[in-house]
Amino acid sequence: MQRQGYDGTGIKQIAQEAGATLGSVYHFFPGGKQELAVAAVHYGDVEFADILREVLYSDEDPAQAVVTCTQVLAEGLRASDWADGCPVTATALGSAGRAPDIQRAAADAFANWRDIVAQALHRAGIGEADARDLGWTVINTLEGAEFAAQAAQSDEPLRIAGEHLARLIGSYRAA
Repeated sequence: MQRQGYDGTGIKQIAQEAGATLGSVYHFFPGGKQELAVAAVHYGDVEFADILREVLYSDEDPAQAVVTCTQVLAEGLRASDWADGCPVTATALGSAGRAPDIQRAAADAFANWRDIVAQALHRAGIGEADARDLGWTVINTLEGAEFAAQAAQSDEPLRIAGEHLARLIGSYRAA
C-alpha cells in the first residue's frame, strides 16, 4: 500500500508478498483489506513516530532537528529509488471518503506526530500554544515536501522545507 496506494494493492498481492496463504491473511484480518490497511497505517504511525522521537530528541536545537528529519526522509526515498513515501498518506488517500476506519487511523497518526513535534518544541522553550500550532505546520510541511520529493525524484523539496521550517522554529525560539 505504501507503493501502490489502497486501491492499487490487492489482498492476493499482499498474501503473495508476505509469503502467506490468502486464508491466513483473512484469519488474521477477518475484515479483509480495510482491516489490513488500518494495521498498515498503525505500523506506519509507529515507524515514523520512532524516527521523529529519535531525531527531535537527539539535538538540543529543534530547528536543526527538523532539518535532520528532512535529511532522513530524503535518504529513505533515495534508498527506495523514490518508491517508498509515507505509507499513512498513500493508504489514506486511496480510501478517502470510503473507509472511515482507515481515515480515523490516519488522523490518529497525524495527531500523534504533531504531538511529538509539539512536545519537543515546548521542551525547547517554545510556548505550549505556539508549539502545538508549529506541530501542525511541521507535519503538514513534511508530508507535502516528502510527496513533492517523491514525485520529482529529488531531495530538493525536503531540503527547502527543512531550511524554512528551521527559520520558522528559530523565530519562535528567539522571541
